[in-house]
Amino acid sequence: MIESQRNETEGNGADAVERVLAAGAHTAGYTLFGSGNAQALQSDNHYEGDRDGDQFDREDRQALRRVSGLSTELQDVTEVEYRQLRIENVVLIGIYNQGNLQEAENSLRELFALAETAGAVVLDGLLQKRANPDPSTFFGKGKAQELRGVVAATGADTVIADTELAPSQRRALEDIVGVKVIDRTAVILDIFSQHASSREGKAQVELAQLEYLLPRLRGWGESMSRQAGGQVGGAGAGMGSRGPGETKIELDRRRIHTRMSRLRKQIKGFGPAREAKRANRNRFEVPSVAITGYTNAGKSSLLNRITRAGVLVENALFATLDATVRKSTTTDGRLYTLSDTVGFVRNLPPQLVEAFRSTLEEVGQSDVIVHVVDASHPDPGAQLATVRGVIGDVGARDIPEIVVFNKSDLADDDQRLLIRGLEPTGIFVSARTGEGVDELLARIAELLPAPEVELTMLVPYDRGDVISRLHVQGRVLSTDYEEGGTLVKALVHPARVAELQEFIA
Repeated sequence: MIESQRNETEGNGADAVERVLAAGAHTAGYTLFGSGNAQALQSDNHYEGDRDGDQFDREDRQALRRVSGLSTELQDVTEVEYRQLRIENVVLIGIYNQGNLQEAENSLRELFALAETAGAVVLDGLLQKRANPDPSTFFGKGKAQELRGVVAATGADTVIADTELAPSQRRALEDIVGVKVIDRTAVILDIFSQHASSREGKAQVELAQLEYLLPRLRGWGESMSRQAGGQVGGAGAGMGSRGPGETKIELDRRRIHTRMSRLRKQIKGFGPAREAKRANRNRFEVPSVAITGYTNAGKSSLLNRITRAGVLVENALFATLDATVRKSTTTDGRLYTLSDTVGFVRNLPPQLVEAFRSTLEEVGQSDVIVHVVDASHPDPGAQLATVRGVIGDVGARDIPEIVVFNKSDLADDDQRLLIRGLEPTGIFVSARTGEGVDELLARIAELLPAPEVELTMLVPYDRGDVISRLHVQGRVLSTDYEEGGTLVKALVHPARVAELQEFIA
């Protein structure tokens, strides 16, 4: 079985989930997945140049894909130049209690996709039925010993737990299995670190990583110890033991706190630029629409379909992190902006929510939220609940929401019927085929704040700026050119009536 697993993991183009499901034997005491078929990645990568642009960023990212093996194993030394990270062979672990096996399987498959996106090769996935994690070793001492055997048999060098481990659990499990142990949060942070490109994005990710690292610092043996200090020699330790009185770990904590303080100031410094752009849109009363949703649900593809923005799209989790703003117009000529925001995932680390709060402001200050859900996912209800939870955290519950079930071309009739029951007013859309896009645009136009006061004005010919603002801020119904100026009939916002009073005919 082990050899067949290794051969499958080395196959090019093999389906991510099927590689794990292909394992034919189970280790005693564990459940290796089951009948569920949840997956976070699609089996095919489909991109259109007309819709998605040239995708140079994606090509650059693919050019630096990991090369397996250590440098001493490479036949061609030039391969070293293109190796970004060493491939890790990992085993996934998780627990479930009575009645939530399906949910646990879906979560573990999602962790599978996260690990592959981070650049690892998943060799096995193990689930144990247990009411609560063992407070010391997560799996319990006996099952941890069995896990050690699985790790040795498969040749894995990393174990990933499908939850956030306490520092003591991680250390104790590492001592038993003999390889590195990380948790779901660490994998997500690693993906964010790889995909962050802007200065703000990199600063936000580093801040989240340091917040995660701070309570997990640990010493590195007696050679690094600096605990002796003061008059410790008088207590019997003898000469040469009088140290500075501060441990190395305390110095590390102080440096981390200092760095975190600098990063918070740096992120805060990006605020005025965003506020200036937002104030410019508010000055012209340009409504904003925020596209949000689960990671890999197709938010960027939908933005490209609507605006031809050419934003990076990739069949990977958290492919894009930085908010992208593009303009669009309704069929009646009203201008609005579309913002593509960072995606969410179940059990999203709170450090990331806090660090990316400035980016998530685009959601909280929008006029309409387009909530994108993967229609092909077997558990769309979990996606809806996860994203709505984060939307509530940023104070955007009262903003009008349009639920969009993207990838509808991959959903059969039974799946559509199930989804319709979850959200009766949702719109089925396919960014690939264009299905439902016109209906979505019509719904956006209905929910956008519209000018409602009708005015008839005679604007002098030397006040072309007024006509220009009417086209941007309101809705021009008719224009007629007379001797005294332009006679225009338009719908404007109530707040603009006072400043246009002098032109009212």
